[in-house]
Amino acid sequence: MPTLDRQDDVFILDLGDGENRFHPDWLAAVNHALDQVEKADGNKALVTTATGKFFSNGLDLDWLGSSGADFQEYADDVEELFARFLALPLPTVAALQGHTFAAGAMLALAHDFRVMRADRGYWCLPEVNISIPFTPGMSALIQSRLAPQVAHEAMTTGRRYGGDEALAARIVDHAAGEDAVRATAVKIAFTLAPNAGATLGTIKSRMYAPALTLLRDRVTPRA
Repeated sequence: MPTLDRQDDVFILDLGDGENRFHPDWLAAVNHALDQVEKADGNKALVTTATGKFFSNGLDLDWLGSSGADFQEYADDVEELFARFLALPLPTVAALQGHTFAAGAMLALAHDFRVMRADRGYWCLPEVNISIPFTPGMSALIQSRLAPQVAHEAMTTGRRYGGDEALAARIVDHAAGEDAVRATAVKIAFTLAPNAGATLGTIKSRMYAPALTLLRDRVTPRA
């Protein structure tokens, strides 16, 4: 399960050491961690990473299939998490130490910056290959964070990008060796921590207003 640590002004959210799929309990743990980060005073920034082979493998389709849960309600919860990361009033950096697929790739895009391992692991949006169309909110998130041609290729082909390829396409901002991924992300976050606050939150909310509106749209309002 996700855990939260702090190094000076930088909070480090470790998503876990498994596939880190978006199980409801996992979503709740991540949101609880974000509650703690947002309540903290002073300079602050967030690095999101994981331990092991995966950063995140996305939606928990096994749980969804066995639980009988409503897909739309589940998707709403996932999209709300994307929106929350996208608009956080503090700098955020995703440290992609392993495979980053599907909703996990979208979560990475919801961060301000991304550092990816150069020599191993892939960033990928495989939805076209598994016959799961992007929701309007997911499409808007991806298209707001990637260049049009890159978004088109990633969304319509399911291409797997290695670290250097992702850097060349500007999907990520830095590619680093295995031992340097987290350290590089922490360094970036520490440098930007003084920017945390309402002004940054307002800038992000206005910059990504169309995507945030679609991510937070509820097709079926809950009672």
